[in-house]
Amino acid sequence: MTSTTPPSDRQDAAAADLAKRLAIDPADVELVSQDVVTWRDSSLGCPEPGRVYGQTLVEGHRIVLRAQGREYTYHSGGSTAPFLCEDPQEPATS
Repeated sequence: MTSTTPPSDRQDAAAADLAKRLAIDPADVELVSQDVVTWRDSSLGCPEPGRVYGQTLVEGHRIVLRAQGREYTYHSGGSTAPFLCEDPQEPATS
């Protein structure tokens, strides 16, 4: 499944989420990188302990943002909107 959300919309959604989490202006969120990647499974590179994930490659994106001197990684894939990944894993390809 391929995401049809334009890159700028994914970036904007991730920046808006981070700004809300940190209670800052979205203009204070800086894009570090945005990459098209292939995730190794349906966890989208952000597995949660105790959960089982489909073992299929998933096309997606990795967005790295910076705010308040810290970097934050957002993952997306398939029809899943960007979400904050606290313990990111490397994709199969980038």
